[in-house]
Amino acid sequence: MTTASPTRDVSLPPEAAGRLREFLDYLQSECGLSTNTRQAYRRDLQHFFKHLVTTKLRRLEDLAPAHVEGFLRYARSQGLAVSSVARALATVRTFCRFLVGEGICKADPAALIDSPKQWHRLPTILDHDGVMKLLNSPDELHDTHAPRDQAILKLLYATGMRASEIAHLKTIDVNFNLGIVRVLGKGNKERIIPAATDALDAVGQYSAHYRKALLKNAESAWLFLSRTGRQLAREDIFRIVRKYVRRASLRGNVTPHTLRHSFATQLLSRGADLRSVQEMLGHVDIATTQIYTHVDAARLKAIHKKFHPRG
Repeated sequence: MTTASPTRDVSLPPEAAGRLREFLDYLQSECGLSTNTRQAYRRDLQHFFKHLVTTKLRRLEDLAPAHVEGFLRYARSQGLAVSSVARALATVRTFCRFLVGEGICKADPAALIDSPKQWHRLPTILDHDGVMKLLNSPDELHDTHAPRDQAILKLLYATGMRASEIAHLKTIDVNFNLGIVRVLGKGNKERIIPAATDALDAVGQYSAHYRKALLKNAESAWLFLSRTGRQLAREDIFRIVRKYVRRASLRGNVTPHTLRHSFATQLLSRGADLRSVQEMLGHVDIATTQIYTHVDAARLKAIHKKFHPRG
């Protein structure tokens, strides 16, 4: 098993480098976290260790709450946003629990540290007209890959999938008879999402005709392909969405995640229960899904203020 090692320019307390490698291996083998997530943990811990060097800490078993609190102050002094500091603290907490589990620390030095309060910025969503403009933007007269692009846009909105998830869809993941899509999300966790008939029809049309032309008699398990027949990457999905955002003259920073936000908000505004939406989005913590209840409340307030005589 190979794990990215700490960068060489960061001075670490004795044994810390080895413990970091063990921790990253633990995140992979025991927690099933993705490479990108493990790299984010590694970066946060490198900042933590850099701070520990300034405190003259020699042994990880001597870690104390004061070290963690000092790291939070250090992170803020470096100009990090509150949300980034909170994420770094979450990483340090996980690492400290790992040290306790390994018997290195007798008590958890981060257990009683309060997380910095975060101001949650409400996600951007598209209204119904904006969504329809975007979904109908691909045009076979002007866009070589219109059937594929329209299938991608409609499936993003119909399922709330992330860009990386739709890029990793395989042909066997779409069940047209049952009207569902099998998605492999973060941490290789599988979930099943119902999909609207209109989106499945677009995928069916693309699969039956256009996809075969892209393959040029070759074979591929991936559903969405490039002009050369290779699997689309996450970045390709972003480029496709941005192209049609410009075509539809939509304002703001509209990305694949905007369609995910719009999907969740539309479900909740029409009476879907929070747990079901959480399951479809693949959120581990329902608190993450609850942000969409605030989005809908903000939308209703804006409508009331605009149209009510005493708004």
